[in-house]
Amino acid sequence: MNTTRIPWLAAAFAAAGLLVLLGAAGGGVQSAPPPLREYAVPMGSHPHDVAPARDGTVWYTAQTAGELGRLDPATGKIQHVKLGEGSAPHGVIIGPDGAVWVTDGGLDAIVHVSADGGSIKRFPLPAGRPHNDLNTAAFDKHGVLWFTGQAGIYGRVTLSTGRVEIWDAPGGPGPYGMTVTPAGGIYFASLAGSYVGRIDPKTAKVAVLEPPTPRQGARRMWADSKGRLWITEWDGGNLARYDPATAAWKEYRLPGPAPKPYAVYVDEHDQVWLSDWDANALVRFDPQTERFESFPLPSPSGGVRQLNGRPGQVWGAESTVNKLVVLAR
Repeated sequence: MNTTRIPWLAAAFAAAGLLVLLGAAGGGVQSAPPPLREYAVPMGSHPHDVAPARDGTVWYTAQTAGELGRLDPATGKIQHVKLGEGSAPHGVIIGPDGAVWVTDGGLDAIVHVSADGGSIKRFPLPAGRPHNDLNTAAFDKHGVLWFTGQAGIYGRVTLSTGRVEIWDAPGGPGPYGMTVTPAGGIYFASLAGSYVGRIDPKTAKVAVLEPPTPRQGARRMWADSKGRLWITEWDGGNLARYDPATAAWKEYRLPGPAPKPYAVYVDEHDQVWLSDWDANALVRFDPQTERFESFPLPSPSGGVRQLNGRPGQVWGAESTVNKLVVLAR
């Protein structure tokens, strides 16, 4: 483990960086956006996903470095944990045990890292199916870890036995974002397949759910406190909502001429946060008013691929500029 200190960079909004408020009912401008802060991470990290930990630190996958990073926002201290030769970590989450779980496309394994970063355990995928392009993971209500692979698979790790299983996804390549609802429903989004898959935890079979817009590129997803799914449609420029209780879909077009919604996160107030690559901004959607607010990123072409958070904070990984960004509310 190596350690470096990098102070955070405070984000200052210029006149051109005012908060833009847009919605179906019209538009307007406010001049008091919440503060954004950026934290530089080591060059060449290409941070992909972030996971705020219980102790106040923030873990992130340093994809091109083959390492897992941890930032202490209070001190600016950064630690990197080497995951092994050939590592290319993509997703990172905090498990029920407080440890860190990584989907590593380079190692073709799920990697468990202790909360202090001191120990590493790998759960390799079954032999004979290399290059699965592992993507996102989520724990179900029984402590089973489910994951996606963009090469066309989904799978699970049963921690009590250490068994790793994978299955072919409907339609082949595409499984990307994943979420578990409060009631225990397990879902993933297929980017190339443009569908949402619902996994039956008993049979591991997938029911395909089709959004209203064809070829929309469902990418990331998050469940709110009511169990509704919020999905970014990368190719369609929409935020989609699916309610499992009624099987009803609704889509909302993001502001701007050519929005590219990538990441999505639902906070403790059921506010929906997205990253829009075309606008280079974080975007908040209020389900009650059905209005969007756009918060421009301090760095040009930030490339936020994933969002996560904790009460009062939304965190993102700015992959193209080697920074993490936080929006405090």
